[in-house]
Amino acid sequence: MNLIYIADPMCSWCYGFGKELSALMKDFPDMPLRIVVGGLRAGNTKVMDEAMKTYMLSHWTRVAAASGLPFHREALSARQGFVYDTEPACRAVVTARLLAPEVELLRVFRAIQHAFYAEGMDVTRGDLLAQVASAAMTEAGFLTDPSRFLAAWKSEITITETRADFDQTKAWGIAGFPALMLQKDEKFYPLASGYTHADTLAADLRGILEQSH
Repeated sequence: MNLIYIADPMCSWCYGFGKELSALMKDFPDMPLRIVVGGLRAGNTKVMDEAMKTYMLSHWTRVAAASGLPFHREALSARQGFVYDTEPACRAVVTARLLAPEVELLRVFRAIQHAFYAEGMDVTRGDLLAQVASAAMTEAGFLTDPSRFLAAWKSEITITETRADFDQTKAWGIAGFPALMLQKDEKFYPLASGYTHADTLAADLRGILEQSH
């Protein structure tokens, strides 16, 4: 039995949902959490124009209002030639999972989110992802360094594993993020499709656990 979190580090609603999920995990400390990266705009090659920036910032405004989390709006507004490709950030999460299967992966996931949204870092860059993710892994008790992380991030094994996550997301029929479900035995129980408060998640999860005994 475990929770499965399907999300993308560069999805703003996933960023807002992060603290709700963290609160849920505190209520269920013995519940394993599996993270599957969804690839919101994986492989995108189009440079973000002003219209797209305005659209993105409107989403950020709504997420900030719902979650209370900080956004570095100026970084996105001022960035020139930015290609909103979410594959590199997704691959960084998979890299951490491959390097240290026992690491608290949600901590790495949220560190990448914070770097992008709160600090205004360009997390499509492998060197920056390596710095952010390796620091989070070290804080979580797994000592690594950016150069080792970057080498693993660039490897074909990691690229293939990331694509497998994208394929699994499609196979489950999940088209929007964040999504959360409980896997118990061979059954899957949906818990969240979009931003959901922790108290609602906890009540729904308890209900499922009671009914499935």
